[in-house]
Amino acid sequence: MPEALAQTTAGPVRGTTGGGVTRFLGIPYAAPPAGPLRFAKPQPPAAWAEVRDTTTPGPNAPQKIRGVPGLDVIPLVGGGWQAGDDYLTLNIWRPAAETIGAPVMVFIHGGGFVLGSKDAAVQDGSAFALDGILFVAINYRLGTEGFLPIPGIPTNLGLRDQIAALEWVQQNAAAFGGDPANVTVFGESAGAMSVANLVASPLARGLFRRAIVQSGHGGMTRDIDVAQRLVRKLAKLLKITPDLAGFASVAPGDMLDALEKVSAPTTRIDLRDADGREPVFGISRFVPVHGDDVLPVKPLAALADGAGADVDLLIGTNAEEMNLYFVPTGVRDRIGRLLSTYVLHRSQPQARKVLKAYGMGAKGVKPGHAFTRALHDLVFRWPARRFAEEHRGRTHMYELEWGSPRYGGQLGACHAMELPFIFDTLASVTGPEGLVGENPPQGLADRVHRIWVDYARTGALPWAEFTRDQRTVYQLERGEAVQEPVMPAAPFLP
Repeated sequence: MPEALAQTTAGPVRGTTGGGVTRFLGIPYAAPPAGPLRFAKPQPPAAWAEVRDTTTPGPNAPQKIRGVPGLDVIPLVGGGWQAGDDYLTLNIWRPAAETIGAPVMVFIHGGGFVLGSKDAAVQDGSAFALDGILFVAINYRLGTEGFLPIPGIPTNLGLRDQIAALEWVQQNAAAFGGDPANVTVFGESAGAMSVANLVASPLARGLFRRAIVQSGHGGMTRDIDVAQRLVRKLAKLLKITPDLAGFASVAPGDMLDALEKVSAPTTRIDLRDADGREPVFGISRFVPVHGDDVLPVKPLAALADGAGADVDLLIGTNAEEMNLYFVPTGVRDRIGRLLSTYVLHRSQPQARKVLKAYGMGAKGVKPGHAFTRALHDLVFRWPARRFAEEHRGRTHMYELEWGSPRYGGQLGACHAMELPFIFDTLASVTGPEGLVGENPPQGLADRVHRIWVDYARTGALPWAEFTRDQRTVYQLERGEAVQEPVMPAAPFLP
Protein backbone atom coordinates (compact mmCIF):
# COMPACT_ATOMS: atom_id res chain seq x y z
CA MET A 1 0.00 0.00 0.00
CA PRO A 2 1.16 3.59 -0.60
CA GLU A 3 2.85 5.22 2.39
CA ALA A 4 1.55 8.30 4.20
CA LEU A 5 3.55 10.59 6.47
CA ALA A 6 2.49 12.91 9.28
CA GLN A 7 4.25 14.91 11.96
CA THR A 8 3.25 14.51 15.61
CA THR A 9 4.52 16.53 18.56
CA ALA A 10 6.87 13.65 19.40
CA GLY A 11 8.12 12.94 15.88
CA PRO A 12 7.18 11.85 12.35
CA VAL A 13 5.05 8.75 11.68
CA ARG A 14 4.43 6.57 8.65
CA GLY A 15 1.03 5.03 7.84
CA THR A 16 -0.57 3.40 4.82
CA THR A 17 -3.27 4.38 2.36
CA GLY A 18 -5.78 2.12 0.66
CA GLY A 19 -9.46 2.02 -0.23
CA GLY A 20 -9.84 5.77 0.16
CA VAL A 21 -8.58 5.69 3.78
CA THR A 22 -5.22 6.49 5.36
CA ARG A 23 -4.39 4.57 8.54
CA PHE A 24 -1.85 5.21 11.27
CA LEU A 25 -1.82 2.39 13.84
CA GLY A 26 -0.21 2.33 17.26
CA ILE A 27 0.91 5.96 17.63
CA PRO A 28 2.10 6.57 21.23
CA TYR A 29 0.20 9.28 23.07
CA ALA A 30 2.01 8.54 26.36
CA ALA A 31 5.15 6.80 27.53
CA PRO A 32 4.98 3.01 28.10
CA PRO A 33 3.43 2.30 31.53
CA ALA A 34 6.28 0.06 32.63
CA GLY A 35 8.85 0.06 35.42
CA PRO A 36 8.40 3.19 37.57
CA LEU A 37 5.64 4.43 35.23
CA ARG A 38 3.48 1.30 35.58
CA PHE A 39 1.44 2.85 38.40
CA ALA A 40 2.18 6.51 37.60
CA LYS A 41 0.19 9.23 35.88
CA PRO A 42 0.63 9.11 32.09
CA GLN A 43 3.76 10.88 30.89
CA PRO A 44 4.53 12.26 27.40
CA PRO A 45 6.22 9.79 25.06
CA ALA A 46 9.93 10.20 24.41
CA ALA A 47 10.56 12.12 21.20
CA TRP A 48 11.96 10.42 18.10
CA ALA A 49 13.76 11.87 15.09
CA GLU A 50 13.52 9.10 12.50
CA VAL A 51 10.18 8.33 10.85
CA ARG A 52 8.33 5.87 13.11
CA ASP A 53 6.48 3.00 11.48
CA THR A 54 2.81 3.03 12.52
CA THR A 55 1.42 0.40 10.18
CA THR A 56 0.73 -2.32 12.77
CA PRO A 57 -1.50 -2.01 15.86
CA GLY A 58 1.11 -3.02 18.43
CA PRO A 59 0.49 -4.25 22.00
CA ASN A 60 -2.48 -3.60 24.24
CA ALA A 61 -3.24 -3.70 27.96
CA PRO A 62 -2.84 -7.02 29.81
CA GLN A 63 -6.13 -8.90 29.75
CA LYS A 64 -7.84 -12.25 29.51
CA ILE A 65 -10.81 -12.78 27.19
CA ARG A 66 -13.96 -14.31 28.64
CA GLY A 67 -15.91 -16.39 26.16
CA VAL A 68 -19.66 -16.37 25.55
CA PRO A 69 -21.26 -19.71 24.61
CA GLY A 70 -21.99 -19.84 20.87
CA LEU A 71 -20.82 -16.27 20.20
CA ASP A 72 -17.64 -15.14 18.49
CA VAL A 73 -16.48 -12.32 20.76
CA ILE A 74 -13.15 -11.62 19.02
CA PRO A 75 -14.64 -9.00 16.63
CA LEU A 76 -16.23 -7.28 19.65
CA VAL A 77 -13.28 -7.09 22.05
CA GLY A 78 -10.21 -7.82 19.92
CA GLY A 79 -7.83 -10.75 19.87
CA GLY A 80 -6.84 -10.69 23.53
CA TRP A 81 -3.60 -9.60 25.11
CA GLN A 82 -0.90 -8.60 22.67
CA ALA A 83 2.05 -8.39 25.06
CA GLY A 84 4.36 -5.39 25.14
CA ASP A 85 4.99 -2.34 27.31
CA ASP A 86 4.28 0.37 24.73
CA TYR A 87 0.49 0.12 24.65
CA LEU A 88 -0.69 3.63 25.53
CA THR A 89 -1.25 4.19 21.85
CA LEU A 90 -3.97 5.18 19.43
CA ASN A 91 -5.08 4.48 15.86
CA ILE A 92 -6.07 7.11 13.32
CA TRP A 93 -8.24 6.66 10.24
CA ARG A 94 -8.55 9.70 7.97
CA PRO A 95 -9.71 10.36 4.42
CA ALA A 96 -7.02 9.52 1.86
CA ALA A 97 -7.55 12.89 0.20
CA GLU A 98 -5.90 15.72 2.10
CA THR A 99 -8.32 17.49 4.43
CA ILE A 100 -8.25 20.57 6.62
CA GLY A 101 -10.55 21.07 9.59
CA ALA A 102 -12.26 17.66 9.49
CA PRO A 103 -14.53 16.76 12.43
CA VAL A 104 -12.72 14.54 14.93
CA MET A 105 -14.22 11.50 16.65
CA VAL A 106 -12.39 9.73 19.48
CA PHE A 107 -13.63 6.26 20.47
CA ILE A 108 -13.07 4.61 23.86
CA HIS A 109 -13.59 0.85 23.78
CA GLY A 110 -15.59 -1.18 26.28
CA GLY A 111 -14.84 -4.43 28.06
CA GLY A 112 -15.80 -4.03 31.71
CA PHE A 113 -12.61 -2.04 32.44
CA VAL A 114 -10.66 -5.33 32.27
CA LEU A 115 -10.45 -6.20 28.57
CA GLY A 116 -10.85 -4.76 25.08
CA SER A 117 -8.72 -3.01 22.50
CA LYS A 118 -8.67 -0.15 20.02
CA ASP A 119 -8.18 -2.82 17.35
CA ALA A 120 -11.45 -4.80 17.61
CA ALA A 121 -12.87 -5.35 14.11
CA VAL A 122 -16.38 -4.10 14.91
CA GLN A 123 -15.04 -0.63 15.71
CA ASP A 124 -12.88 -0.18 12.62
CA GLY A 125 -12.94 3.53 11.74
CA SER A 126 -12.80 3.21 7.94
CA ALA A 127 -16.45 4.04 7.29
CA PHE A 128 -16.14 7.23 9.34
CA ALA A 129 -12.99 8.24 7.45
CA LEU A 130 -14.74 7.66 4.12
CA ASP A 131 -17.37 10.13 5.33
CA GLY A 132 -14.79 12.83 6.01
CA ILE A 133 -14.16 12.18 9.72
CA LEU A 134 -10.74 12.10 11.38
CA PHE A 135 -11.33 9.01 13.52
CA VAL A 136 -9.23 8.07 16.55
CA ALA A 137 -9.42 4.94 18.74
CA ILE A 138 -7.39 4.58 21.93
CA ASN A 139 -5.99 2.00 24.32
CA TYR A 140 -5.82 2.70 28.05
CA ARG A 141 -4.76 0.90 31.21
CA LEU A 142 -7.21 -1.74 32.44
CA GLY A 143 -7.87 -3.80 35.53
CA THR A 144 -5.30 -3.54 38.31
CA GLU A 145 -3.14 -0.95 36.58
CA GLY A 146 -6.05 1.21 35.44
CA PHE A 147 -8.91 0.99 37.92
CA LEU A 148 -7.73 -0.26 41.31
CA PRO A 149 -7.20 2.47 43.95
CA ILE A 150 -4.06 0.99 45.48
CA PRO A 151 -2.69 3.02 48.39
CA GLY A 152 0.38 4.94 47.26
CA ILE A 153 -0.60 5.36 43.61
CA PRO A 154 -2.76 7.93 41.78
CA THR A 155 -6.39 6.89 41.44
CA ASN A 156 -8.28 6.42 38.18
CA LEU A 157 -5.19 5.86 36.04
CA GLY A 158 -7.33 4.49 33.20
CA LEU A 159 -9.34 7.72 33.08
CA ARG A 160 -6.13 9.74 33.31
CA ASP A 161 -4.85 7.83 30.27
CA GLN A 162 -8.01 8.75 28.36
CA ILE A 163 -7.57 12.41 29.30
CA ALA A 164 -3.94 12.26 28.14
CA ALA A 165 -5.12 10.82 24.81
CA LEU A 166 -7.63 13.65 24.40
CA GLU A 167 -4.91 16.19 25.19
CA TRP A 168 -2.77 14.53 22.49
CA VAL A 169 -5.67 14.92 20.06
CA GLN A 170 -5.88 18.62 20.88
CA GLN A 171 -2.19 19.01 20.12
CA ASN A 172 -2.02 16.79 17.02
CA ALA A 173 -5.40 16.67 15.27
CA ALA A 174 -4.57 19.51 12.92
CA ALA A 175 -1.44 17.71 11.69
CA PHE A 176 -3.72 14.90 10.47
CA GLY A 177 -6.28 17.25 8.90
CA GLY A 178 -8.66 17.47 11.86
CA ASP A 179 -10.25 20.34 13.76
CA PRO A 180 -9.30 20.26 17.48
CA ALA A 181 -12.21 22.60 18.20
CA ASN A 182 -14.71 20.04 16.87
CA VAL A 183 -14.01 16.84 18.82
CA THR A 184 -16.67 14.27 19.67
CA VAL A 185 -15.64 11.65 22.22
CA PHE A 186 -17.72 8.49 22.34
CA GLY A 187 -17.62 5.00 23.75
CA GLU A 188 -19.58 1.85 24.42
CA SER A 189 -20.17 -0.04 27.68
CA ALA A 190 -17.13 0.62 29.93
CA GLY A 191 -16.03 3.10 27.26
CA ALA A 192 -19.39 4.83 27.60
CA MET A 193 -19.09 4.87 31.38
CA SER A 194 -15.68 6.46 30.83
CA VAL A 195 -17.11 9.12 28.52
CA ALA A 196 -19.84 9.93 31.05
CA ASN A 197 -17.17 10.30 33.72
CA LEU A 198 -15.10 12.56 31.45
CA VAL A 199 -18.14 14.79 30.90
CA ALA A 200 -18.29 15.21 34.68
CA SER A 201 -14.53 15.53 35.27
CA PRO A 202 -12.93 18.95 35.79
CA LEU A 203 -9.68 17.55 34.33
CA ALA A 204 -11.32 16.88 30.96
CA ARG A 205 -13.00 20.24 30.55
CA GLY A 206 -12.38 21.85 27.17
CA LEU A 207 -11.01 18.68 25.54
CA PHE A 208 -14.16 17.87 23.53
CA ARG A 209 -17.27 19.56 22.24
CA ARG A 210 -19.66 16.62 22.12
CA ALA A 211 -20.03 13.28 23.85
CA ILE A 212 -21.87 10.10 22.84
CA VAL A 213 -22.57 7.56 25.58
CA GLN A 214 -23.61 4.16 24.18
CA SER A 215 -24.99 1.78 26.81
CA GLY A 216 -23.38 3.62 29.68
CA HIS A 217 -23.84 6.39 32.22
CA GLY A 218 -22.18 7.94 35.24
CA GLY A 219 -23.70 5.68 37.88
CA MET A 220 -20.96 3.03 38.00
CA THR A 221 -18.33 4.57 40.25
CA ARG A 222 -17.35 3.57 43.77
CA ASP A 223 -16.26 5.34 46.93
CA ILE A 224 -12.51 4.94 47.25
CA ASP A 225 -12.78 3.20 50.62
CA VAL A 226 -15.28 0.69 49.21
CA ALA A 227 -13.05 -0.04 46.21
CA GLN A 228 -10.10 -0.60 48.53
CA ARG A 229 -11.88 -3.68 49.84
CA LEU A 230 -11.12 -5.09 46.41
CA VAL A 231 -7.47 -4.03 46.81
CA ARG A 232 -7.22 -6.05 50.01
CA LYS A 233 -9.07 -9.05 48.55
CA LEU A 234 -6.83 -9.20 45.49
CA ALA A 235 -3.70 -8.71 47.58
CA LYS A 236 -4.75 -11.63 49.75
CA LEU A 237 -5.20 -13.85 46.69
CA LEU A 238 -1.77 -12.80 45.42
CA LYS A 239 -0.17 -13.09 48.88
CA ILE A 240 1.25 -9.57 48.72
CA THR A 241 0.89 -6.40 50.75
CA PRO A 242 -2.09 -4.23 49.69
CA ASP A 243 0.01 -1.28 48.57
CA LEU A 244 2.22 -0.04 45.75
CA ALA A 245 5.18 -2.18 46.78
CA GLY A 246 3.08 -5.32 46.86
CA PHE A 247 1.36 -4.87 43.51
CA ALA A 248 4.54 -3.65 41.80
CA SER A 249 6.18 -6.94 42.80
CA VAL A 250 3.78 -8.92 40.56
CA ALA A 251 4.29 -8.85 36.79
CA PRO A 252 1.23 -7.69 34.82
CA GLY A 253 0.68 -11.07 33.16
CA ASP A 254 0.97 -12.85 36.50
CA MET A 255 -1.88 -10.72 37.82
CA LEU A 256 -4.48 -11.96 35.33
CA ASP A 257 -5.43 -15.27 36.95
CA ALA A 258 -6.03 -13.59 40.29
CA LEU A 259 -7.96 -10.80 38.58
CA GLU A 260 -10.19 -13.40 36.93
CA LYS A 261 -10.70 -15.20 40.22
CA VAL A 262 -11.65 -12.06 42.13
CA SER A 263 -14.04 -11.15 39.30
CA ALA A 264 -15.93 -14.44 39.45
CA PRO A 265 -19.53 -14.09 40.70
CA THR A 266 -18.86 -16.79 43.31
CA THR A 267 -16.07 -14.77 44.94
CA ARG A 268 -17.29 -13.42 48.26
CA ILE A 269 -16.65 -9.69 48.48
CA ASP A 270 -18.96 -6.92 49.62
CA LEU A 271 -18.72 -3.85 47.37
CA ARG A 272 -21.98 -2.23 48.46
CA ASP A 273 -21.96 1.45 49.33
CA ALA A 274 -23.37 3.13 52.43
CA ASP A 275 -26.90 2.82 50.99
CA GLY A 276 -26.52 -0.93 50.60
CA ARG A 277 -26.29 -0.74 46.80
CA GLU A 278 -23.68 -2.25 44.50
CA PRO A 279 -23.78 0.20 41.59
CA VAL A 280 -22.13 -2.17 39.11
CA PHE A 281 -24.41 -5.16 39.86
CA GLY A 282 -21.43 -7.51 39.76
CA ILE A 283 -20.73 -6.95 36.06
CA SER A 284 -17.19 -5.79 36.85
CA ARG A 285 -15.22 -5.43 40.04
CA PHE A 286 -12.97 -2.82 38.44
CA VAL A 287 -14.55 0.61 37.86
CA PRO A 288 -13.57 4.26 38.36
CA VAL A 289 -13.75 5.79 41.82
CA HIS A 290 -15.00 9.18 42.94
CA GLY A 291 -13.50 11.41 45.60
CA ASP A 292 -10.26 12.41 43.85
CA ASP A 293 -9.18 15.17 41.44
CA VAL A 294 -10.52 13.26 38.42
CA LEU A 295 -14.00 12.79 39.89
CA PRO A 296 -14.28 14.93 43.04
CA VAL A 297 -17.94 13.90 43.49
CA LYS A 298 -20.28 11.35 41.96
CA PRO A 299 -20.89 12.17 38.29
CA LEU A 300 -24.61 12.86 38.72
CA ALA A 301 -23.89 15.31 41.52
CA ALA A 302 -21.30 17.01 39.31
CA LEU A 303 -23.83 17.34 36.48
CA ALA A 304 -26.38 18.84 38.85
CA ASP A 305 -23.78 21.49 39.72
CA GLY A 306 -23.28 22.32 36.04
CA ALA A 307 -20.33 20.12 35.07
CA GLY A 308 -20.46 19.26 31.38
CA ALA A 309 -23.06 21.92 30.58
CA ASP A 310 -20.86 23.15 27.72
CA VAL A 311 -20.81 19.66 26.14
CA ASP A 312 -23.54 18.40 23.80
CA LEU A 313 -24.64 14.94 24.92
CA LEU A 314 -26.13 12.03 22.97
CA ILE A 315 -26.87 9.06 25.23
CA GLY A 316 -28.79 5.85 24.74
CA THR A 317 -29.23 2.17 25.41
CA ASN A 318 -30.39 -0.96 23.67
CA ALA A 319 -33.80 -2.35 24.48
CA GLU A 320 -32.61 -5.71 25.87
CA GLU A 321 -29.10 -5.06 27.17
CA MET A 322 -28.78 -7.92 29.65
CA ASN A 323 -29.70 -10.59 27.11
CA LEU A 324 -26.04 -10.71 26.11
CA TYR A 325 -25.20 -12.00 29.59
CA PHE A 326 -28.25 -14.15 30.30
CA VAL A 327 -29.41 -15.69 27.01
CA PRO A 328 -26.27 -17.49 25.73
CA THR A 329 -25.58 -18.80 29.24
CA GLY A 330 -29.16 -20.00 29.74
CA VAL A 331 -29.55 -17.94 32.90
CA ARG A 332 -32.69 -16.18 31.69
CA ASP A 333 -34.61 -19.42 31.25
CA ARG A 334 -33.13 -21.45 34.10
CA ILE A 335 -32.70 -19.16 37.10
CA GLY A 336 -35.43 -19.57 39.70
CA ARG A 337 -37.25 -17.20 41.99
CA LEU A 338 -35.11 -17.71 45.09
CA LEU A 339 -31.79 -17.46 43.27
CA SER A 340 -32.96 -14.38 41.32
CA THR A 341 -33.85 -12.69 44.57
CA TYR A 342 -30.60 -13.68 46.24
CA VAL A 343 -28.44 -12.49 43.34
CA LEU A 344 -30.21 -9.14 43.03
CA HIS A 345 -30.18 -8.62 46.80
CA ARG A 346 -26.37 -8.57 46.67
CA SER A 347 -26.68 -5.30 44.72
CA GLN A 348 -30.11 -3.93 45.58
CA PRO A 349 -31.48 -3.90 49.16
CA GLN A 350 -35.12 -4.07 48.01
CA ALA A 351 -34.70 -6.97 45.61
CA ARG A 352 -38.12 -8.49 46.29
CA LYS A 353 -39.95 -5.24 45.54
CA VAL A 354 -37.93 -4.76 42.37
CA LEU A 355 -38.61 -8.23 41.02
CA LYS A 356 -42.30 -8.05 41.90
CA ALA A 357 -42.55 -4.78 39.98
CA TYR A 358 -41.17 -6.58 36.92
CA GLY A 359 -43.60 -9.49 37.14
CA MET A 360 -41.97 -11.95 39.52
CA GLY A 361 -44.66 -14.25 40.83
CA ALA A 362 -47.22 -13.28 38.21
CA LYS A 363 -48.90 -16.05 36.28
CA GLY A 364 -47.04 -17.01 33.12
CA VAL A 365 -43.90 -14.96 33.94
CA LYS A 366 -40.72 -16.97 34.30
CA PRO A 367 -38.55 -15.79 37.19
CA GLY A 368 -35.53 -15.38 34.93
CA HIS A 369 -37.48 -13.20 32.50
CA ALA A 370 -38.58 -10.86 35.31
CA PHE A 371 -35.01 -10.84 36.63
CA THR A 372 -33.59 -10.00 33.21
CA ARG A 373 -36.12 -7.24 32.51
CA ALA A 374 -35.39 -5.67 35.89
CA LEU A 375 -31.68 -5.61 35.18
CA HIS A 376 -32.20 -4.08 31.70
CA ASP A 377 -33.55 -1.07 33.56
CA LEU A 378 -31.46 -1.06 36.73
CA VAL A 379 -28.07 -1.60 35.11
CA PHE A 380 -28.44 0.41 31.90
CA ARG A 381 -31.74 2.03 30.95
CA TRP A 382 -32.74 3.86 34.12
CA PRO A 383 -29.28 5.26 35.04
CA ALA A 384 -28.76 6.46 31.44
CA ARG A 385 -31.99 8.40 31.66
CA ARG A 386 -30.99 9.79 35.06
CA PHE A 387 -27.72 10.99 33.51
CA ALA A 388 -29.68 12.66 30.72
CA GLU A 389 -31.99 14.31 33.25
CA GLU A 390 -29.13 15.78 35.28
CA HIS A 391 -27.11 17.03 32.31
CA ARG A 392 -27.58 20.80 32.12
CA GLY A 393 -26.47 21.16 28.50
CA ARG A 394 -28.03 20.13 25.19
CA THR A 395 -29.11 16.49 25.54
CA HIS A 396 -30.55 13.88 23.17
CA MET A 397 -31.46 10.28 23.81
CA TYR A 398 -31.82 7.21 21.57
CA GLU A 399 -32.74 3.55 21.90
CA LEU A 400 -31.90 0.64 19.61
CA GLU A 401 -34.73 -1.86 19.41
CA TRP A 402 -33.54 -4.05 16.50
CA GLY A 403 -33.16 -7.62 17.69
CA SER A 404 -30.65 -10.19 16.50
CA PRO A 405 -32.08 -13.52 15.28
CA ARG A 406 -29.36 -15.41 17.18
CA TYR A 407 -30.29 -18.01 19.80
CA GLY A 408 -33.68 -18.60 18.24
CA GLY A 409 -34.40 -14.89 18.20
CA GLN A 410 -33.90 -14.59 21.95
CA LEU A 411 -30.71 -12.51 21.86
CA GLY A 412 -32.70 -9.47 20.76
CA ALA A 413 -31.41 -5.91 21.12
CA CYS A 414 -28.71 -6.92 23.55
CA HIS A 415 -25.62 -5.16 24.84
CA ALA A 416 -23.17 -4.13 22.06
CA MET A 417 -25.79 -4.60 19.33
CA GLU A 418 -25.57 -0.99 18.20
CA LEU A 419 -21.83 -1.14 17.44
CA PRO A 420 -21.85 -2.76 13.97
CA PHE A 421 -24.64 -0.42 12.85
CA ILE A 422 -22.92 2.74 14.10
CA PHE A 423 -19.55 1.76 12.63
CA ASP A 424 -21.11 0.23 9.49
CA THR A 425 -19.14 -2.95 10.13
CA LEU A 426 -21.89 -5.56 9.92
CA ALA A 427 -19.65 -7.95 7.99
CA SER A 428 -17.38 -8.32 11.03
CA VAL A 429 -20.18 -9.84 13.16
CA THR A 430 -22.30 -11.61 10.53
CA GLY A 431 -22.44 -15.41 10.40
CA PRO A 432 -23.60 -18.46 12.35
CA GLU A 433 -21.74 -17.33 15.51
CA GLY A 434 -21.82 -13.60 14.80
CA LEU A 435 -23.63 -11.11 17.00
CA VAL A 436 -26.13 -10.10 14.29
CA GLY A 437 -26.64 -13.54 12.72
CA GLU A 438 -27.27 -13.81 8.98
CA ASN A 439 -28.53 -11.06 6.68
CA PRO A 440 -28.65 -8.07 9.06
CA PRO A 441 -30.32 -4.92 7.67
CA GLN A 442 -27.68 -2.84 5.89
CA GLY A 443 -30.22 -0.04 5.49
CA LEU A 444 -30.35 0.39 9.26
CA ALA A 445 -26.55 0.62 9.39
CA ASP A 446 -26.57 3.24 6.63
CA ARG A 447 -29.06 5.39 8.53
CA VAL A 448 -27.58 5.01 12.02
CA HIS A 449 -24.02 5.58 10.84
CA ARG A 450 -25.16 8.74 9.06
CA ILE A 451 -26.77 10.05 12.27
CA TRP A 452 -23.46 9.68 14.13
CA VAL A 453 -21.50 11.33 11.29
CA ASP A 454 -23.85 14.30 11.08
CA TYR A 455 -23.80 14.74 14.85
CA ALA A 456 -19.99 14.82 14.85
CA ARG A 457 -19.99 17.39 12.06
CA THR A 458 -22.48 19.93 13.40
CA GLY A 459 -24.35 18.51 16.37
CA ALA A 460 -27.49 18.14 14.25
CA LEU A 461 -29.96 15.38 15.10
CA PRO A 462 -33.35 14.60 13.53
CA TRP A 463 -35.31 14.69 16.80
CA ALA A 464 -36.02 16.98 19.73
CA GLU A 465 -33.96 17.30 22.88
CA PHE A 466 -34.51 15.15 25.98
CA THR A 467 -35.61 17.09 29.06
CA ARG A 468 -37.23 16.14 32.33
CA ASP A 469 -40.58 17.37 31.04
CA GLN A 470 -40.23 16.25 27.40
CA ARG A 471 -38.62 12.82 27.52
CA THR A 472 -38.04 12.42 23.80
CA VAL A 473 -36.29 9.18 22.82
CA TYR A 474 -35.43 8.34 19.22
CA GLN A 475 -36.07 4.75 18.17
CA LEU A 476 -33.21 3.96 15.80
CA GLU A 477 -34.84 1.04 13.97
CA ARG A 478 -38.18 2.74 13.46
CA GLY A 479 -36.64 6.14 12.78
CA GLU A 480 -39.22 7.76 15.02
CA ALA A 481 -39.11 9.90 18.14
CA VAL A 482 -41.38 8.80 21.00
CA GLN A 483 -42.32 10.42 24.27
CA GLU A 484 -41.59 8.27 27.31
CA PRO A 485 -43.65 8.70 30.45
CA VAL A 486 -41.81 10.04 33.46
CA MET A 487 -40.58 7.08 35.48
CA PRO A 488 -42.54 6.91 38.74
CA ALA A 489 -40.59 7.48 41.92
CA ALA A 490 -39.89 4.19 43.64
CA PRO A 491 -37.88 3.37 46.77
CA PHE A 492 -35.67 0.91 44.92
CA LEU A 493 -34.55 3.41 42.27
CA PRO A 494 -31.58 5.68 43.09
